[in-house]
Amino acid sequence: MMKPRYYSLDRLLVFIPGANGVGCRQILADHRKLMQTVQGSTNNHQNWLGGYFDHVQEIMNIVVMLYWVLSAARPLPFLLSDALLIVYLHDLEKPWKYEFRDGQLHHRPGVETKQQAHEFRMAKLAEYGITLTPMQLNALKYVEGELADYSPRHRVMNELAALCHMADVASARIWFDCPKELNDPWEGASRVRDC
Repeated sequence: MMKPRYYSLDRLLVFIPGANGVGCRQILADHRKLMQTVQGSTNNHQNWLGGYFDHVQEIMNIVVMLYWVLSAARPLPFLLSDALLIVYLHDLEKPWKYEFRDGQLHHRPGVETKQQAHEFRMAKLAEYGITLTPMQLNALKYVEGELADYSPRHRVMNELAALCHMADVASARIWFDCPKELNDPWEGASRVRDC
């Protein structure tokens, strides 16, 4: 079986059209150095310097793979660009969330809770002119799962959120140490090096 292509983050952002794509590319242009130096998490996934950038690039590549496999079986009610937009934005607060002091990573004041992280993300989206449809807003809210909002009576997470959640779980829990530092088996995959 042929392996899917692994795209750079810059190339993946080209697949997001219109004003939202312009805003996403501008966020990266304005904050590339910061995004390439922070960890993906404190412990659980891509927890090396530059891991945030690697996680975002990895999850976007996973979305491309999942989208084409799933949409080949049955039509999906959203575009690949919708999924790429959401996974690019899903952890947008992280470059500003942590600070390294006393030999450890600490939460910065004002971005400690899920609600504060959501508010920070939404402010960044507004700052860069990124507007989301109701489907995209649902996906951004539930990309990490339904958590306390789960209901056995109705679906909370929509289809777009579910695909994005699948990609996030794959990156954070299956391939938590990927891309590999050296010789990653997914051709083209590598960790950010220019930080």
